Amino acid sequence: MAVRRVLILTAGFGEGHNAAARNLSAAFKSADPTLEVEMRDVFADAYGWLNRVAIRIYLFVINRLPRLWEAAFNWLDRSSAAADRIGTFGWAVKHLRLTIEKFRPDLVVSVYPGYNHLLDFLYPGGKSRPFRLVTIVTDSITINRIWHTADSDCFIVANEQTAAVMRAQGVAADRIRVLGFPVPAFFAVPRAPKTPPMQGEKWRVLLMVNSGRHLAMDVARRLVEEKDIAFTVTVGRDTALEEQMRALGDVTVYGWTSELPRLMADAHIVISKAGGATVQECLAAGTPMIVSQIVPGQEEGNARLIASAGAGRLALTVGAIAEGVREAIGNGGALWTTWHAAARHLGRPDAAREITEWLLHGEEMPALEVQGKTDA
Repeated sequence: MAVRRVLILTAGFGEGHNAAARNLSAAFKSADPTLEVEMRDVFADAYGWLNRVAIRIYLFVINRLPRLWEAAFNWLDRSSAAADRIGTFGWAVKHLRLTIEKFRPDLVVSVYPGYNHLLDFLYPGGKSRPFRLVTIVTDSITINRIWHTADSDCFIVANEQTAAVMRAQGVAADRIRVLGFPVPAFFAVPRAPKTPPMQGEKWRVLLMVNSGRHLAMDVARRLVEEKDIAFTVTVGRDTALEEQMRALGDVTVYGWTSELPRLMADAHIVISKAGGATVQECLAAGTPMIVSQIVPGQEEGNARLIASAGAGRLALTVGAIAEGVREAIGNGGALWTTWHAAARHLGRPDAAREITEWLLHGEEMPALEVQGKTDA
């Protein structure tokens, strides 16, 4: 089946989903400018302000009530209730059906697990779908079963560790492809090897502040005192925090910026939460990561990936973060050099292109034809 129209389905519950969707959209258009590519958040389309409120509640819970979110994550992993009750999202079902009927995609790529259940409701068992359905799993290792308890022709995962977990959970091996996480194409551009600072230069440390802001100012106060560090902070659209950071003095502060991939690639160390996109972008940049926050459930596997590979470390307190930086850059950067090599080994900077090329031209794609689809 030739692919001429691609529908990418995303959602605002976690920036990793939107990041994967944007990078895939750009890669599809780069691979073939004649493709029609549409990216949609059906939940936002269907529920408007109510969806925005739900996102705020989600962010509040994961940052302020993490144990409550952990319980919800585990419940979703064990229970079939989400799949059984997906029909209650009637407006989302309607908007998704209308989107498909109007756009008539040949390929649907889902980067958010809820869509597979909506599509199962529209096309029970996937037998009558007029398109191929591919799912991009945006986290590593701790994979909630809600990702794969609905039908999909293929699941694309970031690494073999995640593939092994999904096989153990019952997903057929021939439905899983290890092709990486779709990071921005910027990371695939060749650049000079990253090395410790030369004489008179400083170690470049980047603190990426996200929705979990509780440690940000204390971490910044501690690190801005380090004389051998060139310290940079990104705060997104939080203008109040931006002003507080600038008041610290010897720190470079960015609000919302499109320069984030360059900043990550230039840094020697990134300090941030263990989001799926953030972790994979650091690895693609070959930049070691100090994980400062872990959302229970989906982000635990991302953090485990960094720690087990020796591509950085977990440090969940201000003291531990400062100590991690000092240890990494001490002794001429011996530990940093080890971290950097591990990050480069895990990173797949060209994953977005490789994923789209495989979806458009891969030799194994005939097995995913709708009429000839094989069952697990």
